[in-house]
Amino acid sequence: MATEPAETAPDSYEELVDHVERLTYVSDASDVLGWDQQVMMPEGGTPARSKQSSALSSVAHDLLTDDRVADWLDDLAGADLEPAQRAVVREVRRDHERATSVPEDLVAEISETASNALPVWEEARAEDDFEALAPTLERLVELKREYAAAIDPDRDPYAVLFEEYEPYMGLDTAERVLERLREELLPLIDGIEASDADLADPFDGEYDPDAQEALSRDLLDELGYDWSRGRLDTSAHPFTSGTQFDARVTTRFSPADPMDAIGSTVHEFGHAAYILGLPDEHYGTPLGEDRDLTVHESQSRLWENHVGRSRPFWDRYASLVGDHLGVDASPRAFYEAANQVYPENLIRVQADELTYHMHIVLRFETERDLISGDLAVSEVPAVWNDKMEEYLGVRPDTDSEGCLQDIHWTHGSFGYFPTYSLGSVLAAQLYASAADAVPDLDGKVREGEFDPLHEWLTENVHRHGCRYETDDLVREATGESFTADYFLEYARGKFGDLYDL
Repeated sequence: MATEPAETAPDSYEELVDHVERLTYVSDASDVLGWDQQVMMPEGGTPARSKQSSALSSVAHDLLTDDRVADWLDDLAGADLEPAQRAVVREVRRDHERATSVPEDLVAEISETASNALPVWEEARAEDDFEALAPTLERLVELKREYAAAIDPDRDPYAVLFEEYEPYMGLDTAERVLERLREELLPLIDGIEASDADLADPFDGEYDPDAQEALSRDLLDELGYDWSRGRLDTSAHPFTSGTQFDARVTTRFSPADPMDAIGSTVHEFGHAAYILGLPDEHYGTPLGEDRDLTVHESQSRLWENHVGRSRPFWDRYASLVGDHLGVDASPRAFYEAANQVYPENLIRVQADELTYHMHIVLRFETERDLISGDLAVSEVPAVWNDKMEEYLGVRPDTDSEGCLQDIHWTHGSFGYFPTYSLGSVLAAQLYASAADAVPDLDGKVREGEFDPLHEWLTENVHRHGCRYETDDLVREATGESFTADYFLEYARGKFGDLYDL
């Protein structure tokens, strides 16, 4: 059975695990359909795909809310279980209690509305037409309010939705961290803008997407991506999807900005490395699943920023990048290009490492007010533009460069955005611990020796799956509770040196 020791587990536990494994397989099949819709599905396939996705969501909901699950959980409430088994019961109980609160028809409607919303968003963004998306977005906001109210009508609906993505950290922690980032990063960004430092940018002109793809594949090879359990494709919005047996990454190629593809590829590799590091023997149960989005994002940000934007990385791979793209530049020049700070940039996924968090604060504040009812959908473009001007001194000329740029709300994913910044904060804390534990970690990156970092992350993060709640996992890995101290120290040190502050 998926959790040990199976021979001593109560019958109700074994029956619960069998049931949960079937639920996982259905959910993972639905994820494959979602991947296909964004990557390979013919343009006209949406009407059928939305029905298929809705049907699978209903089946998964039925499995999770099955009366037998409640009976098994009741039987196990006082049982003498191993710690790993208690973790499985805890995770299933939480998901079951939330799911049984939500009517099945509401779950199906959210799934179908979100699936139908994808082509509407794609066309609205392409045509710079927010009004074309507004009715769909209004409906998704209404549906997600209903969803939150069904789970707990007496709590802040946004807090309930946030727990879909980060169930154990608490919205108060997210608010506290985001406020601290806003207060401490904005002066650093202002100092950079006032600096006379002139960082190099060796990229000039346009670069063949085919050459960028070949470079991306070579970088994935170097980082240790397991091609027997994955693949690389392109999508409008880079993402990673899959299981420890099949973790697929996507990226995108901008002819004028090859650094975007490099960063996106390394970022998505981090997500895939986490998924592929989950224990094979626990596939189907919470012990073989990732510990939610803060931890997931910490893995992608660790590889993207602490590895891929580091000087040791560019000492190693400047020639590889230069050979693929026909750019003759020093490792220092590539390093500076990878760490340029552009407050005037409008696009979150193209933002630099510092101003990125102001993009997250903007989205967090906007979606929180949308869900609370303090902001109407029709007001989103103006509020978005005002916040961009307030935080970064730039105002979008079009909604395509503003509030239409992200796919998340189209999915109904309200409460997702804060986990990006929380993950960046955790990445710095984890990397600091890895550097303490792995002798000369920077030197190993400089030599392209990534196995020691993979092994540390697998041992301290990946192999645990959902065994621990978030802060317990952080303490297990680092010896400390979750803190923003390491990220802020890292940011001040790195960018202070780069910009002579």
